[in-house]
Amino acid sequence: MFDFLKRQFRKVIEWENVDPEVIVWKYPLEDREEFMRNSQLVVREGQRAMFVKEGKLADVFEPGTYKLDDIKNIPILTALYNWKYAWESPYTGDVFFISTKQFIDQKWGTRNPVMMRDKDFGMIRFRAFGTYTFAVDRPTTAMTELFGSTDRLTVTDVSNQFKSIVCSTLSNVVAESKIAALDLAANYDDLSKLSLEKLKTYFDNYGIAVKGFYIENISLPEEVEKMLDKRTNVGIMSDSMQGYAQMETLGAIRDAAKNPGGLASAGIGLGAGLGMGKLFADNMGATPVTGAKTYLKCPGCGAKVEEDAKFCPECGQKMESGEEEIECPGCKAKIPADAKFCPECGMKMQVKCSKCGAELKAGTKFCPECGNKL
Repeated sequence: MFDFLKRQFRKVIEWENVDPEVIVWKYPLEDREEFMRNSQLVVREGQRAMFVKEGKLADVFEPGTYKLDDIKNIPILTALYNWKYAWESPYTGDVFFISTKQFIDQKWGTRNPVMMRDKDFGMIRFRAFGTYTFAVDRPTTAMTELFGSTDRLTVTDVSNQFKSIVCSTLSNVVAESKIAALDLAANYDDLSKLSLEKLKTYFDNYGIAVKGFYIENISLPEEVEKMLDKRTNVGIMSDSMQGYAQMETLGAIRDAAKNPGGLASAGIGLGAGLGMGKLFADNMGATPVTGAKTYLKCPGCGAKVEEDAKFCPECGQKMESGEEEIECPGCKAKIPADAKFCPECGMKMQVKCSKCGAELKAGTKFCPECGNKL
């Protein structure tokens, strides 16, 4: 009998939250325990108390101390039919306490690599991780959309759902920003701000406010990072692709020289060694060592003529250029195969297929693309 009477006259309704990970806690009622008019409600800073009657939300209490027998001291609890009778009947509903403090340093990270299109490297994957901070902003919405009638809700219970939203949002922001992979590290702050604005919209549907979002690192695949290291080395030597060629040439010579016997034992003969020396000299901007000149035989008089000469200095015979030549269908003159017009008669050497529009050489009888007869 004493225990029964003790339960009927609960003095203080409060939540002494000692677990920093708990978001929602339902006040325990044993054996349909009832709150009578002499009960007192204590809501601490960083908390809200919600009274639910017959499955419907009756009211939310802000931080403070409330005497439940004083109607004037109660905000809008007339929704509870027992309240308007000044507790002549006991209240048998549920009481939920919600922590409204900020839950800081919540870790997030991409479980799998995320694809992105980069102007320098094409399609690449990246991983990212960081932290975010959230708090319950609207307890009524959080109750409806997040915890319902759950007796106890912790950060762990919502962690996976929140991480999925965060990672998906960041992936979209990175893709929409079109920031080059080389410049991602320099734009962490901007990407964080853009992500935060989007996250506020998504989390608001749960009655949750995102107070902060931070990107700690965005990592690229190992092969891309190696390429970035090479580009950094190139930047030290030169700002052009010539610098890259210099570095690769020096690396090849260094590796070959490490073999026993030097370049020759690596299968590089004297001629190849001279060629590499010429390549090295070209890349370093030095004057290369020139070899013997190459001569051609004049088709007219048989005299030796330098390879790059257009006419024989002995008889004036035009030298063959060595380039592929075709016959002009107009004047039958021999002209270079890539000529657009005949230098003798001016005839256009390239025509378009009337069916598919492909570029064709003059004199072609059938289009090689669509088979159309010309």
